Amino acid sequence: MEAEQIESVRRFNRVITQRVGALEDAYLSREHSLGLSRLLWEIGPEGAEVRVLRSRLSLDSGYLSRQLRRLESEGLVTTDPDENDGRVRTVRLTHAGVSERALLDRSSDELAASMLEPLTASQRERLVAAMAEVERLVIASLVRIEITDPREPDARFCLRSYFAELGRRFDGGFDPAQSIPAGDQEMSLPDGLLLVATVQGSPVGCGALKLHPDTGIAEVKRMWVPSGVRGLGLGRRLLECLAEEASTRGMSTLRLETNQTLTEARRLYETAGFVEVEAFNDEPYAHHWFQRDLKSL
Repeated sequence: MEAEQIESVRRFNRVITQRVGALEDAYLSREHSLGLSRLLWEIGPEGAEVRVLRSRLSLDSGYLSRQLRRLESEGLVTTDPDENDGRVRTVRLTHAGVSERALLDRSSDELAASMLEPLTASQRERLVAAMAEVERLVIASLVRIEITDPREPDARFCLRSYFAELGRRFDGGFDPAQSIPAGDQEMSLPDGLLLVATVQGSPVGCGALKLHPDTGIAEVKRMWVPSGVRGLGLGRRLLECLAEEASTRGMSTLRLETNQTLTEARRLYETAGFVEVEAFNDEPYAHHWFQRDLKSL
């Protein structure tokens, strides 16, 4: 990163925080700060679990508790334990909370309109397009990738989504039982590992390794990124993290196979240092086999 880039981000942050009123104690001329208003909005009509709010907003447990107590004292929310699991607490809006949230929505619409109204039609289009691009890139900066137990809920969600997408896209569908396996133990250290990518507490991708120390080969398995976040470079980032993990564990070669319908995956591998090689296994769903040398990492 260059110093000019850092200064540009800081300048942008100063302009935006002032323009949206984040510096005011009473956000949108209501009685709450921007932080409290955002929390009230995130709880939403259906309510939300405390742990989900904490993860989604990246808030410290103590700070979130204090904010919720204030909203409770004002009669805007209630916090109750789950009927089936007392460790899970759910926050819900009261009738007054629903009304306050509706007022926030209207005021937010007015603020957005005030930003667009002074501009020409072409300037509005440019601003909205630029904001959409900034949003996507900021979301990309929020992605966290961590080694995760394949039995954890986020991992299970990713693996189910991966199988479901292959089932939709492959000619004739996809049956995991017919494919070369990558079970929980094979995706757990020391036999392998599973990386799960999350954004604000929600899983948005995964990738696994099967490690073979006797040959120095690591196999990439279960690479999945949902269509909604494609274009953010997440697939490449996951792939590079897998390569680093394999190299750190003494592997010298990274291998993977893919189906002919996954054209975007093939482009990713070809631009990430992989070369197509002869088939090295009998995976029934594979049409292309790739390999990458890790010795330079």
